[in-house]
Amino acid sequence: MAVAGGQAGIYPFASPGGWHVLGRTSVGLFDPRAARPALLRSGDRVRFVPVEELEVEVEIPSAVEIAGERWIEVIEPGALTTVQDLGRPGHESSGVSPGGAADRHALRVANLLVGNEEGAAALEICMSGPVLKFHAETTVAWVSATGKSRRVAAGETVDFSKLTGGVRACLAVAGGLRVPELLGSAATDLRARFGGFHGRALRAGDHLHFGGAGKIPPPGDWHVGRADRISEIELRFLPGVQQHWFSEPALRRFRSEVYQLTPRSDRMGARLAGAALELAEPREMVSQPVACGSVQVPPDGQPIILLAERQTIGGYPQIGHVISVDLPKLGRAWPGAAVRFREVTWEEAREALLREEQDFAWLRTGLKLL
Repeated sequence: MAVAGGQAGIYPFASPGGWHVLGRTSVGLFDPRAARPALLRSGDRVRFVPVEELEVEVEIPSAVEIAGERWIEVIEPGALTTVQDLGRPGHESSGVSPGGAADRHALRVANLLVGNEEGAAALEICMSGPVLKFHAETTVAWVSATGKSRRVAAGETVDFSKLTGGVRACLAVAGGLRVPELLGSAATDLRARFGGFHGRALRAGDHLHFGGAGKIPPPGDWHVGRADRISEIELRFLPGVQQHWFSEPALRRFRSEVYQLTPRSDRMGARLAGAALELAEPREMVSQPVACGSVQVPPDGQPIILLAERQTIGGYPQIGHVISVDLPKLGRAWPGAAVRFREVTWEEAREALLREEQDFAWLRTGLKLL
């Protein structure tokens, strides 16, 4: 149990935090397999009682692995390879992040290239890809900024470690990866250690099963997307809830300065370095809901853009919210990338989303005509 100001909270699992820790409990606070995953709900009254010794904590059993005739053997796992889909929205009241692919655009495209539903479970690959042995014939698609599909023979070993592109890519397999769904999703939550393949990144020796394929667009000498080299990422944003808390010079810097993506970034958030963003006056705030794309500013003034595996609430002021269409660019950007922010209106944000969905409609139509 930890406290900060007038708030108290209980960490359900080991995770970073800046609150003062006062004690520890063995009471199970979260079980993703239960009908009510979180023990506590808003409005519940909680009393903390000191004890001489904690009870032995009960380990939550892993979900039963799904088997089948079509499977993949992991020879080398790559730097960080996890099973992801489009996430598990609707459980934030239980403290569960929606999660899912950091680059949702790449996941949707990869699945379409192999005839899957756009949200089917696939592999999200970070930095370097895996070496996989396929024990059944299939078709796969690798997508980052660009992507293409290829056929794989039964018994073939494919080395994905040499493929280049963004820091993240998605690898889809025709028929989709078959792993147990928890809270309506196959996505891996690395911080909470559940979902995907046993709640963790892949390891050498793992066996991944995949389903039967539907109609697969024939692979060929073509690809989807553009491989343009971008020296600077522009992120369009909407005003944040606490934007008016910041000084006028800070607001000008946020809209005009170039920031750099740091190596401390992960699936939880993209940490930037650059001109500090200070408040107009010192303030304390109560933790409040955050969203994917929320730009939080901690006391050091360096912005953090929340990504797929973000927390559900945050105690830092939000200066802006990056629109959803631009988040995939950040999800595939390498550390050191230059980042610039540009404010847009709600109408411009909606128009960008409509254009993206129109592009996907054209892609679906084009693949059906192959």
